[in-house]
Amino acid sequence: MPWQSPISPGISWYEANVPERPDYPPLSGSVQTDVAIVGGGFTGLQAAYNLARNGVRVVLIDTCRFGDGASGRNGGQLGTGQRWWPEEFEATLGYERSKALFDMAENAKQHLLDFADAHALDIEYVRGHMSVSHKSGMEKDYQANAEIAATRYNYPHLSFMDGKETAKRIGSSFYKYGVRDNGTGHIQPMKLLVGLARQAALAGASLHEQTKALKVENASGNVIVHTDKGTITAERALIACNGHIGNLEPITARHVMPIRSFIGASRILSDHPDVLPSGESVADSRFVVRYFRKSKDGRLLFGGREAYTADNPNDISNHIRRQITEIYPHLADIEMTHSWGGSVGITMPRQPFVREVMPRVTSIGGYSGHGVMLSNYCGKLYADMVLGKATELELFRDLQIPGFPGGMRFRPVLLFLALSWYALRDKF
Repeated sequence: MPWQSPISPGISWYEANVPERPDYPPLSGSVQTDVAIVGGGFTGLQAAYNLARNGVRVVLIDTCRFGDGASGRNGGQLGTGQRWWPEEFEATLGYERSKALFDMAENAKQHLLDFADAHALDIEYVRGHMSVSHKSGMEKDYQANAEIAATRYNYPHLSFMDGKETAKRIGSSFYKYGVRDNGTGHIQPMKLLVGLARQAALAGASLHEQTKALKVENASGNVIVHTDKGTITAERALIACNGHIGNLEPITARHVMPIRSFIGASRILSDHPDVLPSGESVADSRFVVRYFRKSKDGRLLFGGREAYTADNPNDISNHIRRQITEIYPHLADIEMTHSWGGSVGITMPRQPFVREVMPRVTSIGGYSGHGVMLSNYCGKLYADMVLGKATELELFRDLQIPGFPGGMRFRPVLLFLALSWYALRDKF
């Protein structure tokens, strides 16, 4: 299946706080177009928007509704750079490639904010982010991260926080130290998704929800996308399914694996002004990352992935509440008004997967929890490539992304064992 329904059937806080979420009709019969796009998240919709506004005929389909995947259900944090710190990239790829990837991510951040401004989208952007450590022993690395970003990557927005400052800014002494980033922030992702789909439709893209892709193939010099509602015949195609690739395309499926991520939204914390008093978002140093922030109306939005074995939505709130209590013991009985989950697409090295998986068919995904800005930008870069423009997409194409071992049958088992190991390592 190219899509897996979210673990929690409950409505997300994001969806509950979008004034309007338009429906788009299913595909009806067979059509011919210039570019077919499978996947109605940030990547697919940005590609559709940028192609359509340049006169390219586009047909985009999604199995469910736009925003039901990771693009509409994520943590909303923009981050800075790639999934790795730039000095980690530098150690393996060299300075020039590391700097190019860092600059690409900054371009992605600016592109997202510029897009929202240009179309007057209220994405609830709040500036400020903190990367914090839950354990001792890496203090010098965190200090060096801020210095390296300023001196080698022309990014002066990071500052090291000692334990006292970290506790003050988070409202808890749980974390040992951290780095504060004043050059990024967090957004309401569903508002961006809804606004992006609207702009793509206004630009002339043909958008279709509730249309399941069954097969993608080359035939007679064309790309044919077979769906449960008809076929799409195109000159080329983009597969933008990310963690919901299923068995639709085997090369992508070998390289992009879904893992479950869960988020809970608390009641409004008007009686707890000490919790994130300045409104920054937070991501910690665990491999199984915990990430949290305050919403515009003052709720604590808290996410973590240690609940990947849960299958009962009632357990999501309880599990998230236990994680909150570790950091904020005084919130042990906090009411959770919403809880939801979904699939995040990851790759082995936690770097995006970009590849031509068959003639004239490009697959993009595997943002590994760092995709809000990168997915939007990759959609734009794909459109630039189709339009014959110079594009930074080659930076991702050149990355060596190995496939997951074990084949379709054993990959989920191996991933479960790996995540269990890392969860235990984070804890002990």
